[in-house]
Amino acid sequence: MMTATRVDADLIRRLPKAVLHDHLDGGLRPATVIELAAEVGHTLPTTDPDELAAWYFEAANSGDLVRYIATFEHTLAVMQTREGLLRVAEEYVLDLAADGVVYGEVRYAPELNTRGGLAMSEVVETVQEGLAAGMAKAAAAGTPVRVGTLLCGMRMFDRVAEAADLAVAFRDAGVVGFDIAGAEDGFPPADHLAAFEHLRRESVPFTIHAGEAHGLPSIHQAVQVCGAQRIGHGVRLTEDIVEGKLGRLASWVRDRRIALEMCPTSNLQTGAATSIAEHPITALKDLGFRVTLNTDNRLVSGTTMTREMSLLVEEAGWTVEDLRTVTVNALKSAFIPFDERKALIDDVVLPGYEAAL
Repeated sequence: MMTATRVDADLIRRLPKAVLHDHLDGGLRPATVIELAAEVGHTLPTTDPDELAAWYFEAANSGDLVRYIATFEHTLAVMQTREGLLRVAEEYVLDLAADGVVYGEVRYAPELNTRGGLAMSEVVETVQEGLAAGMAKAAAAGTPVRVGTLLCGMRMFDRVAEAADLAVAFRDAGVVGFDIAGAEDGFPPADHLAAFEHLRRESVPFTIHAGEAHGLPSIHQAVQVCGAQRIGHGVRLTEDIVEGKLGRLASWVRDRRIALEMCPTSNLQTGAATSIAEHPITALKDLGFRVTLNTDNRLVSGTTMTREMSLLVEEAGWTVEDLRTVTVNALKSAFIPFDERKALIDDVVLPGYEAAL
């Protein structure tokens, strides 16, 4: 039985993984940030890669979502040119492959990469070019990874509709879905209902950041009003569960298999959860929700999929079977066609788990 297998870091590294919630501008290599910052004349807190990684991790562990988001000032500063975007996107894919990820969805807001004069459409084209280069190199190295793109609109600004239009325009060129990101509290999903209605009419799937910095009303709007197929984070859904009994919203989410894109380390850092051992992901998994495991921002949170899995095994008692379940869950809810999802599950993930054991 899988549950009897000793789960150590070596085994976890070998397991095939899938990630649905990972921000491009939160996952750069420290050395890349330093080199690109020198090229564009941007001042960093330090020019030592290890020290910069530590600076990000310390800032992220402040327990303050606003400060957490502010750390992106430096990564975004080096993602304003075609050259910077190409490099960041290519390295993003190679880093996923090195972590054992076989399917990933990367998200970013193109409006945040226009300060250097690029149009939003040019940003998307450039990122897709970089991702394609990374996928080609990963495949050539014998570690293929399929990466789809989610375009984000920043919920507190006024270009969400433009980002949604780009998701429609590029849906056959690597963009697989849409999201809104940014400060959740005070900027409810329904403010952008017109954009979500447009996406539904054009058959573009979308997820919505909800239930992290704001509670049940945010989740309710995301799924009941806007029609999100997945929820980004969703940790506060537990507020609708009392002694194992699900309220109407929690039941709706579970029964309709609306995936929860859960990011344990990130949630600890922003104050949305108190510990890995008590993170809602375990209770929600045990209650039958379609939970998925994600990194959110690998540089900012100092994490990888291997690390997230290891933490849950060490601190929350997860088994290999649990890790397989959330990996399959992610692929079941990925924004790519059913036949591609099924092939990844049947031909890559399940055999990969058997081989690792």
